Amino acid sequence: MDKTVFLIAKMDCPSEENLIRMKLDGISGIKNLDFDISKRTLTVFHQGQLQQIEKSISELNLGGKKLATENAGQITFEENTNQKKLLWTVLAINFVFFLLEITTGLISKSMGLVADSLDMLADAFVYGISLFAVGGTLAKKKRIAKLAGYFQIVLAVIGFAEVLRRFLGAEKMPDFTTMIFISVLALIANSICLYLLQKSKSKEEAHMKASMIFTSNDVIINLGIISAALLVNWLNSNKPDLIIGAIVFVLVIQGAIRILKIGK
Repeated sequence: MDKTVFLIAKMDCPSEENLIRMKLDGISGIKNLDFDISKRTLTVFHQGQLQQIEKSISELNLGGKKLATENAGQITFEENTNQKKLLWTVLAINFVFFLLEITTGLISKSMGLVADSLDMLADAFVYGISLFAVGGTLAKKKRIAKLAGYFQIVLAVIGFAEVLRRFLGAEKMPDFTTMIFISVLALIANSICLYLLQKSKSKEEAHMKASMIFTSNDVIINLGIISAALLVNWLNSNKPDLIIGAIVFVLVIQGAIRILKIGK
């Protein structure tokens, strides 16, 4: 058995780990995947098929680069029986916050919160695809991924169009207090998800490392919305909220494209 280590430069959160798992699913030579989000590395234990593994990782455009391959001998891997329960937990957290953010975003007129709600929905899609396709065929998983990806793109394009309309139209001031409060809650939710997923990998990783938290795109987005809310209040302008909303909608579209690449 061989062990190949990949640097995944753009792997910032557990949902991207799940994207990689789904993309590599079906390659029979893979025996185990070991992710380290804090170091942005993936260790693949496999028997042959290295070229196919490299190609699949490259197609996701996450900055995947092979670092080293060596013989790992014979290794027995333990099955993680809690994985399904864990995926349900993080899916539920992400979907609840999608509903919370899109509702409060529309009420408070904040495009930043609406955009972040779609980012939460995108993560929920990734965990959902992993759950609902378990035990199914690879073709079924690809169909689900395509539907989720296209749906996400449609929502993001509609949101981006609304951002442009507000840029060119009448001033609609978002409620900065709501923006800050909900973003702080979302920040806590993202940190909890990251903690649960990292904790599940090893008893030695039962604590949350600050370096892990702040490499997550989700957390950076939450901090961006909080900053935009402060600028909305300071400048008495909706432009900071629209700018952060536009940025997040672009990130959501990029995430949707990655989901679609699972279906290739």
